[in-house]
Amino acid sequence: MRLSASELSRFGEDLGRQLRAPAVIGLSGELGTGKTTLIQAICRGLGAKARATSPTYALVHHYHAGAAPVYHIDCYRLRNPDEARDLGFDDMVREGAIMLIEWPERAGAWTPPLDRRFHLSYDDDPTRRVVADLGTA
Repeated sequence: MRLSASELSRFGEDLGRQLRAPAVIGLSGELGTGKTTLIQAICRGLGAKARATSPTYALVHHYHAGAAPVYHIDCYRLRNPDEARDLGFDDMVREGAIMLIEWPERAGAWTPPLDRRFHLSYDDDPTRRVVADLGTA
C-alpha cells in the first residue's frame, strides 16, 4: 500500500479498532518511515487516552486502552538480542497484552511470535510511505 500521512493514520486507527488482545504486532523499516506514527494511530484506534510517544530511550511505554494493556516496545537501541531478555516480553504475554514492537528483528528469539508484521519504507513520492503487510511472521 502506498499511503499518505492521513491515510497511514486512518489505516492505523482502523487496525487498532480491529485488534483484540492478546496480540503482537511487529513493525520494521528504516528510520523515519512512520513506524511510530502508525503505532500512535493504532493506539488511538484502541482507545488509548495518552498520546503514544517513541520509547527509543525508555525502550517500553505502557498505555491504558480499554480492557487490555498496550505496550509500545522499540528495539532499535538493542546492541544484541540478549539485551531484550529484560524487556518483560514474558510478563506482557502473560498479561494478555497488545504489544506493538518496532524493530522486532533486533530482539531475536526473545520476540514473542508475531500475529501481524508490517514493513514500512520510503516511496518515490516523498509525501507517501509504502506499507507492506507481511501477515504472520
